[in-house]
Amino acid sequence: MSTEGFTCACCTQTHDGLPPAIGIDAPDYWEPEMSGRRGCRLTSDFCAIDGQDFFVRAVLRIPVVDADQDFEWGVWVSQSKTNHRRLRMPWNIVRQHRLEPTFGWLSNELPGYAASTVELKAFLNHQRPGWRPLVELEATDHPLSVEQREGITVARVRELIAPFMGA
Repeated sequence: MSTEGFTCACCTQTHDGLPPAIGIDAPDYWEPEMSGRRGCRLTSDFCAIDGQDFFVRAVLRIPVVDADQDFEWGVWVSQSKTNHRRLRMPWNIVRQHRLEPTFGWLSNELPGYAASTVELKAFLNHQRPGWRPLVELEATDHPLSVEQREGITVARVRELIAPFMGA
């Protein structure tokens, strides 16, 4: 891996290596004016829209084949009302790693892909307490799904993160 660093758009400092993750703040369906509206809520881990659409923040991990680290997208995945409620229950927080994977749809448009990434089929694999679930995309020929299975290069990571690094 190149020893080049990156300048973070958030803190404006230069860091060594690659950013380990890029996080998306909300599902693409969320609009700022929804904040405070009945049935709408956005936290760092959960989102509800009009009491009908539910989302969980998760990690989509992609191996970097020419580096000693993975690249991670912090994304949002839709969940059924039942699964959303189950994941938010305090007693499940300590047992969530024992939950079966739950189905959902990727709910963010990620830059760097010609084909849309919204509504790719996904499963959430739940982790130990304090860790966000891991996203496993359905094995398709979509470039993001292929990259999750086969990995990407450092050069590709730099392409993907460029829109987030500022000018």
